[in-house]
Amino acid sequence: MTESGPPVHAAHRASGPASIGCGIITCSDTRTPDTDTSGQLIRDLLAGAGHRVDAYHVVRDEPADVRTLVRQLGEEAGLDAIIINGGTGIARRDTTFEVVDGLLEKKLAGFGELFRALSYKDIGSSAMLSRAAAGLYRGKAVFSIPGSSGAVRLAMEALILPELPHIVGEMRK
Repeated sequence: MTESGPPVHAAHRASGPASIGCGIITCSDTRTPDTDTSGQLIRDLLAGAGHRVDAYHVVRDEPADVRTLVRQLGEEAGLDAIIINGGTGIARRDTTFEVVDGLLEKKLAGFGELFRALSYKDIGSSAMLSRAAAGLYRGKAVFSIPGSSGAVRLAMEALILPELPHIVGEMRK
């Protein structure tokens, strides 16, 4: 708390844009737009917070395909955020982390750390297997989160939605 008003972080949050253009990528070898419950949950939570979903894609967890799609969304002028779900585990087919990590120009290490700490409270020590990550790419906030609905809800409600306007506002400075 400052002597003259609310804490500085609250003022930063309040000064961010109210509606943000977002892209969603679901990385999965089995899901389709019709069966993508996690992608739909992200859409619903973004809309409920007053944000727009301007792009939505389901892509196989193939590094070249994921990289191409993230680069394409990185060029879209109306997007300020890209939320990727799936491919963050340690299975052989989970390659999304490596792609996203290689594209990020600035990394927000605290996002993954906080996500794993919050996950630990829900699922215990297996939270360490998550490679959730976030950062900035071509002037956009990028979040890469696990694909389970529980992980999506946790990441969106506890971390992404509360800070998204703040992050986008800071990026625009």
